[in-house]
Amino acid sequence: MTVKAIAIIGHHDAGKTTFLTRLIPALTARDYRVGCVKHVAPDVELDTPGKDSYLLAKAGAKRTLVYSDVRGALLWDHPGEPVDMVLARHFSDLDLILLEGFKDADLPKIEVYSSGEPLAGRIPVLAVVASGSPRVPDGVPVLPPDPDIVADFLEAEVL
Repeated sequence: MTVKAIAIIGHHDAGKTTFLTRLIPALTARDYRVGCVKHVAPDVELDTPGKDSYLLAKAGAKRTLVYSDVRGALLWDHPGEPVDMVLARHFSDLDLILLEGFKDADLPKIEVYSSGEPLAGRIPVLAVVASGSPRVPDGVPVLPPDPDIVADFLEAEVL
């Protein structure tokens, strides 16, 4: 099964997370099952130091699953495994995966733009989401930051 994924990229503080928190409900209202992946720096600790799951991982467990009756999180160390392999293994049952960041990944991208020099032009993007009219290469659509309009675009171009 081919995993449908799109990276939402942009400069620091461009509003990527804020926009995703508006886009996800627009897509789920259309009955799409959406997953999310957030890119973080390698030194970010994903588990709380001192908690049992942290101690088990630090003791050498290759995978640690934090599990309750309503939520779970799987933590593991990997030697730079490509994100597309992880998506295929853990997200293949979903209709769309939205990745925040991953501007260097070999995935289709949409830029959330707020200021500065747009990434579009240096990085290939399907579209730019912006309130104004940033200078982007010819043929790259600029969409308003309206989650329903972006959801329409994703339905036409990705889904």
